[in-house]
Amino acid sequence: MESRFDLAYNAAHALCLAALRWHGYRCGNRYLVFQLLPHTLGLGPEVWRVLAKCHEIRNPGEYEGDLNVDERIVTDLIKACSAVAVKVNEMSPIAAR
Repeated sequence: MESRFDLAYNAAHALCLAALRWHGYRCGNRYLVFQLLPHTLGLGPEVWRVLAKCHEIRNPGEYEGDLNVDERIVTDLIKACSAVAVKVNEMSPIAAR
């Protein structure tokens, strides 16, 4: 369960960061790339709030070794990550903008 969470969280973060960079911005704050989803990919709170919650779960796991995840949050995370992936795949190549 923990590795599914970790893989999906990191995939979601990478996709959100790619969308932000596509718009010409950089961000060193992991949390902000999720909060900016309405602006970068047009995704609503049903997606970015799940990702923000997962960020809150991730930090104690990453820095303190205390990762508490269950099937529900992993399922919601994978669903949110899939929504982000669909939107990123719809983006035009940067050279074509």
